[in-house]
Amino acid sequence: MTVVVLVLLVLLFLFVITVLAKTVRIIPQARAGVVERFGKYKETLPAGLNIVVPFIDKVRYLIDLREQVVSFPPQPVITEDNLVVSIDTVIYFQVTDPIAATYEIANYIQAVEQLTMTTLRNIVGGMDLEQTLTSREEINHGLRGVLDEATGKWGIRVNRVEIKGIDPPPSIKDAMEKQMRADRDKRALILTAEGQRQSAILTAEGNKQSAILNAEGDRESLILRAQADREAAILRAQGEGQAIQTVFQAIHDGQPDQSLLAYQYLQMMPKIAEGDANKVWIVPSEIGKALEGLGSTMSNLQGIPQEVDGPRTRIDMGPSEPQLPKGSGNDAEQSEAQAAVEAAIAEARSAANPGAGAGVAQTDAQAPAPAQPDAPPAAPGDDGSGAAPGA
Repeated sequence: MTVVVLVLLVLLFLFVITVLAKTVRIIPQARAGVVERFGKYKETLPAGLNIVVPFIDKVRYLIDLREQVVSFPPQPVITEDNLVVSIDTVIYFQVTDPIAATYEIANYIQAVEQLTMTTLRNIVGGMDLEQTLTSREEINHGLRGVLDEATGKWGIRVNRVEIKGIDPPPSIKDAMEKQMRADRDKRALILTAEGQRQSAILTAEGNKQSAILNAEGDRESLILRAQADREAAILRAQGEGQAIQTVFQAIHDGQPDQSLLAYQYLQMMPKIAEGDANKVWIVPSEIGKALEGLGSTMSNLQGIPQEVDGPRTRIDMGPSEPQLPKGSGNDAEQSEAQAAVEAAIAEARSAANPGAGAGVAQTDAQAPAPAQPDAPPAAPGDDGSGAAPGA
């Protein structure tokens, strides 16, 4: 008896649990439950805790009310210029009426897919390949309008339609790539030509500016060089003029005679022999007569007298020969050397002016010599007149 009671209690507990499970139904958020009673629609359960009649009411469908994304596989579509392209589409839709989505259409996702394919073929069939590739927004807008109108009675709202990809045939791809490559090569050549043109223009302008600056620099350089040459020539001419005036004044102050000209002639004779063309230079034996003739020729020159009257100013140049130190013990040798030098000077003077030597010596002897302080002692045979002995 006790066992039977326990079994009955257990069965009662299980029945209660089953009734509670059939009575209480929990619907998740953004979901809707469609309840049928004896196979007929009764109500739609919202999200949360709901109570139904057990064994009579039954939640037949659980509808997702969130926006859903469905991607359809590529569909072959023929364009207006008879080219087959494959188009991938993506549809964003949302169930707005669970009852219509449950009882108006058996499978709304498959229905949307088929409607999308037919609508897409209808839209793309009126476009050529170029328009198809460049009119994605227009295709999306047309698909959305047709799908939203057709799926309204199914309790579905199409929010957005996107073309994921348009793939033309391989041959068309190759031709398009060639065309694109040709267009890019064309643009590259145009840009290169424009760059070269701009570079040539800039180079020409730079060369022009450089030539102008070089010409201006050359002009200024020539002007400065000409001014420098002019100033140098002026200074050189002024210097030469001053030198000529100084020499001329010195000659007049010194009162030159024919002996000076003969002496200058003797100084110029070695320079005449220095030329490369003068291989042989012969000194005539009649050098005295030649000098005498030269003196007679120069006697007629204006401003150069034969003889000069008046005192002559002598400049003490110091001893012409090195002096031996005093007390060296060679006085005899020193006197002989001094006598030889004086004899050579006398011969040179007589050869320079054979006829006027005595007159010059006499004039020098008559003229009193100026007093010279600290004058060196006169050499033997020197009377202070400047004329050699026996001249």
